[in-house]
Amino acid sequence: MYLLLIFLSIIGSFFSGIFGKQIGSWGSTKITIICLFLSFLISLLAFYEVALLGSPVYLVLINWISSDVLNINWGFIFDSLTVTMCLVVTFISLLVHLYSTEYMSHDPHLSRFMAYLSLFTFFMLILVSADNFVQMFVGWEGVGLCSYLLINFWFTRIQANKAAIKAMLLNRIGDFSLVIGILILFLNFKSLDYATIAVLVPFFQNQNFNLFCFDLHVISSISVFLFIGAVGKSAQIGLHTWLPDAMEGPTPVSALIHAATMVTAGVFLIARTCFLFEYSFKVLEVIILVGAITSFLASSIGLVQNDLKRVIAYSTCSQLGYMIFACGLSNYSVGIFHLTNHAFFKALLFLSAGSVIHSISDEQDMRKMGGLKNLLPFTYISMVCGSLALSFPFLTGFYSKDLILEAAFSKYNLLGFFSYFLGTVGAFFTAFYSTRLLFLTFLSKPNGYRKIICYSQDSGFIIKFVLGILILPSIFIGYLSKDMLVGVGSNFFENSIFFNLNSFNSFDAEFVQNFYKTLPIHFSLFGIILAFLVYSFKSKFLFKMKSFLLGKKFYSFLNKKWYFDKIYNEVLGAFFFKYGYSLSYKFIDRGIFEILGPTGLSFLTGPTGLSFLTLNLGSMLHKTQTNFLYHLLLTVLFSVTLLLFFELFRTIIITNDFFINYCNEYSNILNYIFCSIINIFSLELLFINIMVLIIVIKTNKTYQ
Repeated sequence: MYLLLIFLSIIGSFFSGIFGKQIGSWGSTKITIICLFLSFLISLLAFYEVALLGSPVYLVLINWISSDVLNINWGFIFDSLTVTMCLVVTFISLLVHLYSTEYMSHDPHLSRFMAYLSLFTFFMLILVSADNFVQMFVGWEGVGLCSYLLINFWFTRIQANKAAIKAMLLNRIGDFSLVIGILILFLNFKSLDYATIAVLVPFFQNQNFNLFCFDLHVISSISVFLFIGAVGKSAQIGLHTWLPDAMEGPTPVSALIHAATMVTAGVFLIARTCFLFEYSFKVLEVIILVGAITSFLASSIGLVQNDLKRVIAYSTCSQLGYMIFACGLSNYSVGIFHLTNHAFFKALLFLSAGSVIHSISDEQDMRKMGGLKNLLPFTYISMVCGSLALSFPFLTGFYSKDLILEAAFSKYNLLGFFSYFLGTVGAFFTAFYSTRLLFLTFLSKPNGYRKIICYSQDSGFIIKFVLGILILPSIFIGYLSKDMLVGVGSNFFENSIFFNLNSFNSFDAEFVQNFYKTLPIHFSLFGIILAFLVYSFKSKFLFKMKSFLLGKKFYSFLNKKWYFDKIYNEVLGAFFFKYGYSLSYKFIDRGIFEILGPTGLSFLTGPTGLSFLTLNLGSMLHKTQTNFLYHLLLTVLFSVTLLLFFELFRTIIITNDFFINYCNEYSNILNYIFCSIINIFSLELLFINIMVLIIVIKTNKTYQ
């Protein structure tokens, strides 16, 4: 049963992708929806057995990698955290599949689209159910690949190409950091299983390791690299710019990425590896800082966005900041609670936005909308429910977001107050731009083209059915599940989340003064009322504020997204382009290599004995470039062998008794020398691998 929960989605993806032409769009949609529906039913049974009855399940499918002490299985762990994530992922994915049958019905490539969606769901289920870091990384990379395919689904659009490449490149930064963290884990723990590492972590609490001649704390270093991986995937400050650009994909893709998959992977990773973060030094404080700043930054940018989907995208980024700094406060269960609540109302918001866009000829600019309240009544109701769930008291988002702010204040330290303040201001911004979205889209005077506005109407039955289902959890799920997931004394997550008694302060939040408990509510209500009054009666005042010198600069600063894209493009991007052309190409490739290479040396030496020797060496070097893959791999193998030899030689020399007893003053110098040589060989190995790839690509093109 549990394996079917994971593999039903890949079965549907296989039939839809491989046999899509034979079975057609109708067959592809039916197969993928049936597979997801069965997977959702099984996840309900798994939730009942594992979470409610307290019977976690551990499965080992096959042995995958067995090499010396490295032993990795295809294993699955189903505990309370996993089955909660599986329930959310399968439910949202099922509704997105169903929604896509009407929204994408006009697309000739619907079979491919449904195959991508099911593959996306499969990799997310692999990620949340893995029992080791390597299998988790397979799902981690899989959702990154599927996000690229789905964002770039309409691949004839230039902006979709750019957005997909941007998402892939920025996620590579986080993924590379995650790989380094996994390698350091194996180097020290000699295992990559969650359970094994969780047991061994206390023994490494005060242990350091040497990296490039620097002594670093083991657990803190691993936690930093894992967190950078989570920053890339969950779009925190610095690596967040890909998230709003991902709106270039179809709207069902945006709902799936932002609600239940991809962006929640980083939060899940922190919660799953909390046994590492709890024993790290100062890393949790960094997590609080990054999450709080992200929640404030994204919500401030959302104030001035005019694209309907981008406003909701920045709302996602802001809510992810709340989840991240909740984990930094050691309240991982509260972060997961907000993740599950957020999935429902964010899916409702995105799918409602898709219904609006679908009804008015794919227009996304809110300034060209207005007056749609009576034309799209059901969509208006669903959008109101989704928007108020973010900010209005006693709806789903209230129970988790305000609890995070209470937990932040109950820390009673500088970082706790800082995150509480930024989160409260972010709650005000969230309420303001949510009301602004409703007003510009539905309540203001019509500003679009008459032919489009007059002929717009609500979507069909399937879209209404999906929105109607999502309205219910967006209103009630927070109230119904709060005592079970995060209630005082609740043992819902049991051993799936590690609680450090020295830092966990769930009871302190109960004694926060009522003024600070209710302050975020007052700010949210004030934001709703202020936005409604300003856009209803004081729109001219708003225009005057934007026209003033200071107001114009402030508006431009927010509208240009705090200049992150400008800095990346004009500073970092320009630097690397300049480096690649001026230094790497002109100075090294066309300069040093040509002058000091075989042909260059023969030209400089002239008709001498040295020229004869150089020409012979040059011809020998040319003969080694056969363009055969096995010859190139032999070169890589030789360089790796040299690298390992130098590392072994350095270890033997520096740990030798002679150097310890008699040459101690020189041993550190030799250590640094050998480290430098190893670093040089590491760079050479990297260049060789790049050259191998380039030669293989050029060879394939030549043969073709």
